[in-house]
Amino acid sequence: MKYSVSYLICLQFLGFRFSGWQKQKNAKTLHDVVDKTLLFVLKNTDFKTIGVGRTDAKVSANVYYVQLFTDDILEANTFIRLLNVNFPADFRAISMQKVPISFNIINADKIKEYHYYFSFGDKNHPFAASFVVNVDEVLNIALMKKGAKAFEGEHYFNKYCTKPSKNTIFKRVIDSCEIVENDVLTANFFPEHSYILKIRGKGFLRYQVRLIMATLFELGKENISFDFIEKSLQQNNDQKPLRNIAPASGLQLYTIEFKL
Repeated sequence: MKYSVSYLICLQFLGFRFSGWQKQKNAKTLHDVVDKTLLFVLKNTDFKTIGVGRTDAKVSANVYYVQLFTDDILEANTFIRLLNVNFPADFRAISMQKVPISFNIINADKIKEYHYYFSFGDKNHPFAASFVVNVDEVLNIALMKKGAKAFEGEHYFNKYCTKPSKNTIFKRVIDSCEIVENDVLTANFFPEHSYILKIRGKGFLRYQVRLIMATLFELGKENISFDFIEKSLQQNNDQKPLRNIAPASGLQLYTIEFKL
């Protein structure tokens, strides 16, 4: 069905109780919540929604975009208010704007920034479980910071991807990758010290950020060397994908910058 208008809606969500974005049978998904809420708000109007990308189960988003196709002319402030009244508590609509019907949210030129929140040492307060992953071993943060920088630039990421298709492009560019102390998310039940892996780029492979984080955890535990990371990013690496994937709950899609 062809629609006459298109809107770009900016959302936030806590993904801890969901099985990711993509609709699945017998699973609670983020896309289901969005469409069910829109079905109630738009009543009998036909519509279609496309998310900016898939997210894994338990992954949250500070910024996520949905493209809404409809025939209705919507007033932004009123529509955002109606969405928020009807969304569950772990969803929030931030803004919306009209975009050309030809706009393609998947293929549009954009930069994504992911954050991965972690701590180490004594077990965290249970309330922090949906935000911060805790490693019970001591981590060499200085070495992890050095390791994170090794991922910057153009590299071959075939070891940092799961279940690629035959058309997957492994040669990718990471604009920036760093580990810093966490001053973004704070709460009185958070550990005294926590950290963020911040990583920016045009596009990421399936599980890429979590595989990078897991590798940096191993580096921080001094189970692998810095040389291991450098070799893993070379074109002539052993081609075997890494198997150790960091837990999803620490990952957050922090921002998306479209070039509209």
